[in-house]
Amino acid sequence: MSESLISIRQLSKTYQRGTQPVPVLFDINLEIAEGEYVSLMGPSGSGKSTLLNLIAGIDKPSSGSLLIDGVDIAMLPENDLASWRASNVGFVFQFYNLMPVLNAFENVELPLLLTDLSRAERREHTETALAMVGLADRMDHYPNELSGGQQQRVAIARALISDPTLIVADEPTGDLDRHSADDILNLLDRLNVELGKTIIMVTHDPKCAERARRRVHLEKGVLLSGSGGH
Repeated sequence: MSESLISIRQLSKTYQRGTQPVPVLFDINLEIAEGEYVSLMGPSGSGKSTLLNLIAGIDKPSSGSLLIDGVDIAMLPENDLASWRASNVGFVFQFYNLMPVLNAFENVELPLLLTDLSRAERREHTETALAMVGLADRMDHYPNELSGGQQQRVAIARALISDPTLIVADEPTGDLDRHSADDILNLLDRLNVELGKTIIMVTHDPKCAERARRRVHLEKGVLLSGSGGH
């Protein structure tokens, strides 16, 4: 296994609810190597989505360090963090987050509009990403013309489009039937094995978690000792 892509040290997160501090994560220490496929498990309210959001640079820790590929993203100013996210992180959410007024092609192409790629280059990248998720024949369809599983595959193509270092998936199968869920998990598996993508997936479903190479358990904001893989 290669060296750590993600190195988390004594990370804590507390939110303010009015005047009341609400601690969510306590003194998290975690190493994730490049090319790993890790599931974050734990009951509702355990802090797993919060940890995922911190790793993805959507949120900032209250204390501790969070190094990704040698960059302490906790220290980046907001503007730098936004461009870091755009280049390094692909997001897959439970409810797809597709734009209903855009077809599959346009939804996938969206992140590339912020780059200096030419129109022809954007088309080539977008078509490649849609082919990779098995939707080359659906690129003109709008989200409401696609099944849940197909919408999630569009979302995964969009996550891949900027060739991110890291794919973060928050309950990616939570809204799907078992057959569609298996299709999505098979796809994530391929991205990990064939493209070497580092994947961190939040799930409460043990069947999904088993597909990852390593399982990390959170309980009430604390990383349980012995969180490991097979």
